[in-house]
Amino acid sequence: MENMTDMIQNLKDAGCNERQTKDICVLYEAGRMKDVIRALRCHRCHLMDQLHESQSKVDCLDFLVYQIEKEQKI
Repeated sequence: MENMTDMIQNLKDAGCNERQTKDICVLYEAGRMKDVIRALRCHRCHLMDQLHESQSKVDCLDFLVYQIEKEQKI
C-alpha cells in the first residue's frame, strides 16, 4: 500500500465504518496481513449479501410491474 491515507480512503469508499477502518489499519500496521485479508473478505461478503438482497427486491418490483402491465393490456 502506498500510504495509510490511501488505505483509509479505499476502506471508506468500500463502505467500511470508522471502527472497521481503524481495526483494519491497526492490523495492517502490526503486520497481521492474514487478519487484514480476513476482515476485508468478511466485509466483502457482507456487501455481497446486501447486493443479493437488493437484487431480490428489484426482481419483486420487476414482477409487479410486469403483472400490472399485463393487466393493462387485457
